[in-house]
Amino acid sequence: MISREPSSSRRRFLRTVLVAPIVLASGAWFRWLDGLAAAGTLAAASAPGGARRVAPTPDCGDDDEPTPAETEGPFFKPRSPQRRSLLERGISGTKIVLEGRVFSRGCRPIAGALLDFWQADDAGAYDNAGYRLRGHQFTDDSGRYWLETVVPGLYPGRTRHIHVKVQAPNGPILTTQLYFPDEPRNRSDGIFSQALVMAIRDVDGGKEAAFNFVVASA
Repeated sequence: MISREPSSSRRRFLRTVLVAPIVLASGAWFRWLDGLAAAGTLAAASAPGGARRVAPTPDCGDDDEPTPAETEGPFFKPRSPQRRSLLERGISGTKIVLEGRVFSRGCRPIAGALLDFWQADDAGAYDNAGYRLRGHQFTDDSGRYWLETVVPGLYPGRTRHIHVKVQAPNGPILTTQLYFPDEPRNRSDGIFSQALVMAIRDVDGGKEAAFNFVVASA
């Protein structure tokens, strides 16, 4: 199955993220995509010598298409706990921190948007009896979210992915999945979409990822 090509705005975002490590090399004080920090601000930060850093341009605009929807799958459970970290005792695997923002079309950040995440553990199994590796949260006043979890494992027929439902206050629910770049199974997974690939880089202790959602609002 031929994957959909990312939108022009998504390509711009991926280029911004993928060149970030080059920018970082010029100074350790430049945190990767600091503008996507979970509870921070987009204010410019001071660099040695008095230089000022401008926050990244948001991945949205009047010409942006909403984030593509995908199948819910068989493992969604309602009423997940509200939490930003899915890590708890007994969970193993490579730690990953996912950050981003939720926008409406027209580049308006959405405060109080709901994001409900669920995924397999590092062995490829879902917890269907409880709520391990499941949780929901709400964006802050700037539309930001922040999720701490582990890289999901593989199971037959699917590539690595994280499920999510995103909903602006009183808006329709977007159900979709986020994917990992350069996964061999991306080519054979009939559900995989290139437009839903996260930007990821390796860091000490795990990985950092970024993805911005564009959703319909009320």
